[in-house]
Amino acid sequence: MNEASFEGILKTVLIIMLIYFAFKIFIKWFGPLILKYFLKKIGSKFQQQFTQAQSSTKKEGDVVIDKKEKGKKKSNKNVGEYIDYEEID
Repeated sequence: MNEASFEGILKTVLIIMLIYFAFKIFIKWFGPLILKYFLKKIGSKFQQQFTQAQSSTKKEGDVVIDKKEKGKKKSNKNVGEYIDYEEID
């Protein structure tokens, strides 16, 4: 069997620490730029939706009456058995 040497364990721990600190520095320097990019992208989508909503609205003074369609309610007779009950005092 192979035994883990102290040098191998030390090398692995140092590599893990190096990756951790490199990632930490990367996020510290480039995190705000990445966040700014995503916020700008989301803001532009919001602005686009807002302008579409504004352009589709009616002119001031127009009267719009929205009526709900009368839907035919279909009852399902195969739901189950009806059980009649009475309260006991």
